[in-house]
Amino acid sequence: MAGGSKKSSTKQELALVTLLESPSIGEAARKVGIGERTLWRWLQNPEFSERYRELKQQILHQAVSRLQSICGEAVNTLRDVMLDPKNLASARVTAARTVLEMAIKAAELEDLTARLEELERLAGVKSKGAVVR
Repeated sequence: MAGGSKKSSTKQELALVTLLESPSIGEAARKVGIGERTLWRWLQNPEFSERYRELKQQILHQAVSRLQSICGEAVNTLRDVMLDPKNLASARVTAARTVLEMAIKAAELEDLTARLEELERLAGVKSKGAVVR
């Protein structure tokens, strides 16, 4: 990574973790015990910034996975609210509207994905940019 010494590398690893947990670069720098300019300089280093991007991507992937794991429960809740005659009509309508909107968005996404895959096939391109021969 940026810098050369073992101590610098350890500080940079700590900085990466702290950046992910802090609301600002200034706060992350203070927590690590380095100057804000130093942290900005590290972020300009391609290796450091790539590692930071990878870590952020991992966190996002984990969050999305957690959300996906409870989607069934969310759908059940909407269904329960929508079908329970004891609920206010406004709550039932809101639940029904949400179900319809999400179903439409999912259908649109499936359609766009299929179209994109067909275009990639016609262009001779595989996912991740590999060329099909």
